[in-house]
Amino acid sequence: MTAEQIAPTPSALGPLARYERSVIDRIADFNDPRQEWRRLFSELLGTFFLVLAAAGGGMMGQAFPGVISHGAAVVAPALTVMAIILFMGKVSGAHLNPAVSIAFALRRDFQWRRVPGYVIVQLAGATLAALFLHAVINVSAKYGSNYPAHGYSNMAAFWMELILTTGLVSVILGTASGAQNVGIIGAFGVGGYIALAGLWGSPISGASMNPARTFGPDLVSGTFTGYWVYIAGPVAGAVIAVGIAFVLRGRGGDKSAAGAAQGDLFTETYEAGKS
Repeated sequence: MTAEQIAPTPSALGPLARYERSVIDRIADFNDPRQEWRRLFSELLGTFFLVLAAAGGGMMGQAFPGVISHGAAVVAPALTVMAIILFMGKVSGAHLNPAVSIAFALRRDFQWRRVPGYVIVQLAGATLAALFLHAVINVSAKYGSNYPAHGYSNMAAFWMELILTTGLVSVILGTASGAQNVGIIGAFGVGGYIALAGLWGSPISGASMNPARTFGPDLVSGTFTGYWVYIAGPVAGAVIAVGIAFVLRGRGGDKSAAGAAQGDLFTETYEAGKS
């Protein structure tokens, strides 16, 4: 070896170090608040699949009489919601429902500035699902929507939507809270409640419990008969559920509930003075 030696340069990162670096970079990107588009896409896709199952039962039943039973029509969307929560709830919180987004915001588990974006993509996802079903099945989307039953007033349907949504949002807020700490198992509670509410409560109002779920088929069919019921009922029920949650568990905004409401993309907890 010569007396003059070139100082060794740092060696390139090894395979394990490169892998660790790539994981760190991906996590940093995933947690970046500028990635809100991931949440919005998740809500659009999730609501699309929910309405595909919820409206699809009625529309398939119209196209193929006697094939889709009442039980199947109400259980299918419940199982769909369960699956969506399990496979992408960690991204957006899997609200799939404007009433749920409002309830989480009222509980301080979800920031109000995110609510308009969520509601818009939920309505868009529901509309895309109704358009898809109408194009494929070739029956009016009104058969996949919800309307007050013949012989029952809009007010009767309103009260049914209010009480059913109160129960649904109570289950969602309860399973999301740090006090319950059930994590992803909450999907089974939410899906189970939707199925049970539909089995007994759907004859009067359709058991929508979701303004977006009814909006999509109504918009595509151009039939908004009694639609105010499916806005006012679920929203009022969500507000009541927030009050019940306060009585049972106090103020919201804890880390666990915020994580459930927002997903794990950049979870923000409530701070006084901020919306």
